[in-house]
This record gives sequence, structure tokens and C-alpha cells, in this order.
Amino acid sequence: MSKANGFTAGPTRSGELTIHGNVASQLYDDLRRRIISLDLPPGTVLLRAELAAEYGVSQTPLREALQRIEQDGLLHVHPQSKTVVSKIDIARIYEAHFMRVALETEVVRQLSRQGAKETMSDAKAIIRMQEAIADQPDQLRTFQELDDSFHRVLFSGVGHERLHQLVNARSGHLNRMRKMQPHDQKKIRHILDGHREIVDAILKADEDAAINAMRAHLSQTVTNAPELREKHRDFFT
Repeated sequence: MSKANGFTAGPTRSGELTIHGNVASQLYDDLRRRIISLDLPPGTVLLRAELAAEYGVSQTPLREALQRIEQDGLLHVHPQSKTVVSKIDIARIYEAHFMRVALETEVVRQLSRQGAKETMSDAKAIIRMQEAIADQPDQLRTFQELDDSFHRVLFSGVGHERLHQLVNARSGHLNRMRKMQPHDQKKIRHILDGHREIVDAILKADEDAAINAMRAHLSQTVTNAPELREKHRDFFT
């Protein structure tokens, strides 16, 4: 495993892993983050001995973490051999998008019926944070993390944060493609406008407007999937 294969060290290291929480879970979180962010791009070969040495952990928690990531469809684990970061699967992208639309339109429907002023206050706070860094290219990753937080807050508002976790677990291929999409000012403004429209519709208790706003917001995610696949053939199945 080398830098030529795209392997770069993540911020989480053995000292932190052994001090806080379950080692296997933190390995899972960090390795999955690196795969989703394309720090470990599709096709990267991961050698378990080198990973264990890098993180300062034994093979047992590492094996558990890799198996969990394999269940998410992001790795191909070959016993007694190597582990390879899976290529992006178009079919899985559309499946994940279908799930997101189905669940998140129902989430905003329920929020519209509830009023959900406290939840909308939290959502507005996230929008303000996004607005504060929208013009800073070096803050793109933070902007994207806040985008995820916005949607998680909506799920939490109807008492289904675990469903948001499920969507994330099943959206690895979709989220990797999203990292490849250009995030110019037009794209960023579209995201912010979508968030504002969703919140405004919920506060007005307008179910149809909230559903339409969420559907339009999510639709942009997959519009250029064929184009990205053509441009980055080595990354896709």
C-alpha cells in the first residue's frame, strides 16, 4: 500500500483510538470516511498488516471494521489476501437516491404537520453556518458536513435519527459520487436555496410545498451521474 495507490493517512490515530470508545467502531468510522471522501479512491488495495501498523491496533478490531465496511458495499475483502476499495456502482447510486427521496419526503411531511419550530430553529442555525463559509473554497468539506447535519436534524425532529444512519450506511456509492461533483458557487447557492425553501414550507405547514422542495433539492444529486461515470471510468463499475 503506497501513496501511488491513493492511500493517505487520516486524522484519527492509534492514541485517540485506544483512549476513546470502541476501537473497531472508530476504525470503521475513520476508514469509511476516507473511502467516502475519496482519500482512498476506488481500486485502492489495502494491506491489513500495514493498516494495523498505521493505526497501532491488532488484527481483530481491524477485521471487524473491514467486514462492516464490506457490508456497506465499499470494500471487497479477500480472506488471507488483500482488501480492495470497491468501484462505484451506478445501480447502488440510484437505489440509495430512491431511498433518500422516499424517506426524506415523508420526514418533511411529518414535520409540516407538527410545526416543528424547535427543529426548524436548529435547521436555520445550520443554514447560517453554511452561509458564513459558502464563499470559502477551503471550507468545502465543512460545508458538506453541515449539509449532512441539516438532513440529520430533520430526521431527529420526527424521532428517526437511526433512519438517517441507515440511509448513510446505504449511501456510500452515492456519497462518493457526490464528492466528485463540482461544487461551484452556483451549486452551493442551489443547496442553500433548497434548504431555505424546505424550512420555509415546513414553518408554513405546507406539506405539498415541503415535499416538492425536498424532492427538487435531492434531484440534483443524480442528474450528472452518467457524465461523471464517463469522465471517471476507472472509478466506476
